[in-house]
Amino acid sequence: MSEVRFDIGSLHAAYAAGVSVAAMIDAVHARIAAADDPGIFIHLPGQADMLAQAQKLGPFDPVAKPLWGVPFAVKDNIDVAGMPTTAACAEYAYMPEADATVVARLKAAGALVVGKTNLDQFATGLVGVRTPYPIPRNAVDASLVPGGSSSGSAVATARGIVSFALGTDTAGSGRIPAGLNNIVGLKPTVGALSAAGVVPACRTLDCVSVFALTVDDAYRVFLAAAGRDAADPYSRDIAVQPLAVRPPVLSVGIPAKADLKFFGDAAMQAGFEASLATLSRLGCRLVEIPFGDFYATANLLYEGAWVAERYAAIRDFMEANEAALHPVTRKIIGGARNLSAADAFRGLYALQAYRAKLAPVIASVDLFCVPTAPTHYTTAAVLADPIDTNSRLGTYTNFVNLLDMCGIAVPTGKRDDGLPMSVTLLAPAGRDALTAALARDLHAASGLSLGATGWQQPGFLPSASSADDGMIDLVVVGAHLSGMPLNGQLSQLGARFSRSAKTSAAYRLYALAGQSVPKPGLLRVAEGGAAVEVEVWRLSADAFGRFVAAIPPPLGIGTIELDDGSSAKGFLVETAGLSGASDISSFGGWRRFAGPSKNSAPART
Repeated sequence: MSEVRFDIGSLHAAYAAGVSVAAMIDAVHARIAAADDPGIFIHLPGQADMLAQAQKLGPFDPVAKPLWGVPFAVKDNIDVAGMPTTAACAEYAYMPEADATVVARLKAAGALVVGKTNLDQFATGLVGVRTPYPIPRNAVDASLVPGGSSSGSAVATARGIVSFALGTDTAGSGRIPAGLNNIVGLKPTVGALSAAGVVPACRTLDCVSVFALTVDDAYRVFLAAAGRDAADPYSRDIAVQPLAVRPPVLSVGIPAKADLKFFGDAAMQAGFEASLATLSRLGCRLVEIPFGDFYATANLLYEGAWVAERYAAIRDFMEANEAALHPVTRKIIGGARNLSAADAFRGLYALQAYRAKLAPVIASVDLFCVPTAPTHYTTAAVLADPIDTNSRLGTYTNFVNLLDMCGIAVPTGKRDDGLPMSVTLLAPAGRDALTAALARDLHAASGLSLGATGWQQPGFLPSASSADDGMIDLVVVGAHLSGMPLNGQLSQLGARFSRSAKTSAAYRLYALAGQSVPKPGLLRVAEGGAAVEVEVWRLSADAFGRFVAAIPPPLGIGTIELDDGSSAKGFLVETAGLSGASDISSFGGWRRFAGPSKNSAPART
């Protein structure tokens, strides 16, 4: 069993072949012993505890319990009933009577808790060294910091001790450790996963995050745990979409060259350029975006309102037990004592101004790609300069929750010196499935092994849409195609890409005259028709109705026949609207006719 991989698909295949849960538990603890790293876990109850959990599972049933028998670790600022919660401060420890909501949901899906992992104390830090316990060792290079604050969770995952682990992410704690340990770090939309039972850092920004070896595994965990929770006042109704194939053309915002920051790390800069080249090969159009306002937003996180919020979270404990805090944690949070309510409001006003200014910028592309971290630091360098090094690691992470964006950190290769290269894909709240779909393709293109395990990436099959999921297929042929000027109208309605297709050979395609945004018209003909390239998108019934109501003449919605014999509703043009139009059927589709110049996402310059 020690050779069995712990990515979820492989582990479930092993169970189906007759491997026992007891053998898996033996493997977990053998790997803990082999790691020989006392910094990973703060509380490790042992094999008997896991066996007791396993006895409640019942027969192997990965349909009813999609995480059946899957081992996971929990950051020690998240409650697990019967295990102490310390937030990496022994004097703060308490024994929770109930699981955090997210833990309870994962247990209900069949997952088994291995133990509680180390962190930067009170989740304050991105380095992973601000702990009174032993510092976890980076799984790839022991001289480097593991990243924080979710250090132990990332290392446990990267070493294959667990299939996945929970972290938290306020300023990058679910992304930086992933990037530094060659694993996936999913930072969901704030409020999509309940924070009930989580020791808060900044309660208005906190979210539970997921570390995994693959994007598919991270997203499977997300699906199992997501959902509104009445126990968390910051929980939100987020329409969590299944992970499916991504649209073939995506506009991806990247920091303008002049705004990139690597702090002299030429290897990280080269690695990022290589990652962008991969995105281009995958069909993405890169759009350089000035990043000054994103950085200015990030700077707000440790000024005023949100430092005060960290203080508010532990004020009573800190006033009574200040000496128990790690020196760096005490210095940072203690700075809030010099802040006033006016300072907090100034921060809130500044954030609202940046949100308003950046909203059209964020909406101008499908998603963003940034380096996960600008550089790697050794543990010695961070201990010598704990504030500036930590601040630099948050260059591309600190603004994300402030701007209500979701994100996923994904390995994209190795730098010239062999260290991990990772990027983070970001999008507006609720578009977790889009970032994950592109991240999955990026990870596959890298050819990397998983974490520090040496295991090769498993293959994957795109999730199929259920025929009874209540969604309606919509065939788009022109300006609403992925990457085209009006595709955002679909995204704003929560539409998701289903597949590329062709019509039957019964249509003619025309470039319409007099359109403010260039558009084609698809016309069904009795003879002389041709097949036309289209895309099929899926919308809820309500969204479909709103979309159809907004369609201007001479276009309308009719039934379109596809070349596979199926049919769906889609755009057709009235014959009267063809005055002055040009027949472009010979191009085979609007994208070939329009070319990059008419795309809403111009190629990177």
